Order: sequence, then C-alpha cells, then structure tokens
Amino acid sequence: MKSANKSPAKVASKPSATPLRHNRPPALDHEHIALVLQGGGALGAYQAGVFEALAKIPTEPHWLAGVSIGAINSALIAGNEPHRRVERLQEFWNLVTSTSSMFAPIFDQQWSTIHHMGASMAASWGVPGFYKPRVPPPMFQPQGTDGAISYYDTAPLLATLQRLIDFDLLNSGRVRLSVGAVNVRTGNSEYFDNTKQIIGPEHIMASGALPPAFAPVMIDGEPYWDGGIVSNTPLQYVLDNRDMKKTMAVQVDLFSARGALPVNMGGVLSRQKDIQYSSRTRLGTDKAAELHRAKQSVQRLIAKLPASMRNDPEVQHLMEATKTAHLDIVHLIYRQNRYELESKDYEFSRATMNAHWEAGRRDMQRTLDNPNWLRMASDNDGITVYDLAHQDISIKE
Repeated sequence: MKSANKSPAKVASKPSATPLRHNRPPALDHEHIALVLQGGGALGAYQAGVFEALAKIPTEPHWLAGVSIGAINSALIAGNEPHRRVERLQEFWNLVTSTSSMFAPIFDQQWSTIHHMGASMAASWGVPGFYKPRVPPPMFQPQGTDGAISYYDTAPLLATLQRLIDFDLLNSGRVRLSVGAVNVRTGNSEYFDNTKQIIGPEHIMASGALPPAFAPVMIDGEPYWDGGIVSNTPLQYVLDNRDMKKTMAVQVDLFSARGALPVNMGGVLSRQKDIQYSSRTRLGTDKAAELHRAKQSVQRLIAKLPASMRNDPEVQHLMEATKTAHLDIVHLIYRQNRYELESKDYEFSRATMNAHWEAGRRDMQRTLDNPNWLRMASDNDGITVYDLAHQDISIKE
C-alpha cells in the first residue's frame, strides 16, 4: 500500500517495524474456514490487515460473512482471485483515504489533530469512491425521495464496487459469501447468500446503508438498511448455517464490548458506540459454547439409555437435534487508540487507516505465531474460543 505521508504508522504492504516471529503455518483440517467481519466504517482497515496476515497460510477461507464495511471487505476478497485480494483491499482503502492523506505530513505525530481533521473532511465533503454530500441537503429535497431521507449519496460506492469486484467470480461458488442487512419495512435481519441467490453490488451496498447517512437500497421491491442496526456481528448466522462440518471462524470485531469509564463527553459518546455495535459478541460466543456443551451432555445421556429405548422416535429426534461438530472461534478485536473519539468510524485519514491496517496485520500474525494456536483442533466435537493477540490471552474450551 503506497502512501506519501510521514506518519509513524506503517504502510500495509511494508514489513512491520516490530519484527514478529513467523512459525510454521498451522495445519488446518476444518471443513469450513469462515472469516466473520463486523461493521465499523473506517475501522474496517483493521480487517484488511487481518486478512493480509491470514492470506499467508496455505488454506484460503471457504466462507466470508460480513456486515456493513465487513460486507465490503468480504466482497473484495470473494470477488477476486487469491493473488489479487490484498491488492484490491489496498486499492479500496487507498481510494477512500486519498483526500485526507494530505494532512498527515503537516501534523505528523499529532494524532488527535489528524483524527479530528479526517472526521471533519469526511462529514463535510464525503469520502472518495464511497459517498458524497446531498446537494441540496435533505430538508430541501422532495419527500419520499432518497435525498429527503439521507445526507449522503452512495453512487461513488456503486462505481467502486463494480470496478474492484468480479461479480461473476463472486457468484461462481468458489467461496461462500453472506452479507447481513435489515428490511426497513419489517425490521427483520436478513442475509444475502451466494449459495441461495445471485449477489450484486446492491446487496453489498444494502448491508452498509446506515441511516440517516445513507438511503435504503431497494432489492426485489424491498428497502434495506445496514445490518448492524439489528446485529453487527454475523457469527450467529455462520453457526446456524454450518451444518455438521468442523468449522474454524476467524471473527474480527471493530468495537470492543469492554472499556474504561469515560472521563469526558467525547469519551461517553465513543463508549456508547462501542457497546451498541459490539453486539454482545462475547455473550454470543459464550452462549454458543454453552449450547455446544448442553448438546454433548444430551448425547452422553442418551448413550446411557437401555438399547430398547434408543429406537424410540422421540429419542431419535433428540439424537439428531443434538449432533455436534467441532468449532474453533479465533477472536480478534480492534483496540481503540487513545486519540480516537466517537468519530472513529468515519475518520478516513490516510495516517489512521495505515495504523488500523497495521494493527490488524500485527494481531493476526501474533495469533498465528502463538504456540497455543488451535491446540484443540484435533477434537471431534466441542468448541474452543481463542483470543491470542493481546496480553489478556484467553482460551475457552
């Protein structure tokens, strides 16, 4: 990723200033390898960095599931050949940070200034290749039009998706793609899945149509908004639709459910956004593990029944309903920098994007290098949740 700025954050395509050891890539025998990407606007560069490190292991993801910016990153990956995926991610993130990159050489390490300037630029002038302000603004637009119900026009994003994504390849069945959106009329969450329908640019744009910034996107006569309104993390969709296949889900979250008590109003708004969009991620993984253990307990209990009872239709139904397959969840969470405020998800400066990208690459590489990586992967059933990228390393079995 090329950049002219002098920011201390490293350009994604260059090696990190902090050398990381590179152990032999883990041997994976999972039938599903899913990359699960949360929504989070400008923070999505962290996910691109995660993928840059993940792409170096021999086995590519079989399944990409995303919401909002996670849907855009997922489509950029699924809609390109493996050798071009990182390049396309770089091209997208360079494009959307091209305007505000001019400020980085001026302020250099004054990160809070860069942050405020980048956010102000995005709010006032839009983001190249992504969205532009409505002129005139919504209050002067005819009622019932897209202009009356949104502040920005996403026509630039349509052109960007059409240029950077091969939708024929995306729909070829080589990689599964699932993107979440919300039906505006019913309020229900829906997933567009290339195993069930042809995915086009409109489905990706619907997943990222966050109101009131963006207008809903019409698909088959129905209006859709950003999937993060209902659930910002598509993990549950993957768990509910993985069948009886051994699965590894690399879950990349952009908002942390945990955080300190704010000390000012900016911190309050930032913390509120974290809690709102983290979508109770840890609760979800804990519940998934609890359900897995309960199913295993039922299976063990059935095994203790007399042979004469095991052919009972109700017992047979219970046996079928509680079958399990091993699940590994590798959890990465972006950790907010101290200079970032509530505008962090629409702050598109080049310097901050590079910092996000490098953080994702570093966290994924640390996970791959950790000796505890997938140490339970040979189990036939059960669930293991890994959080290996930071000092608060945890493994839940």
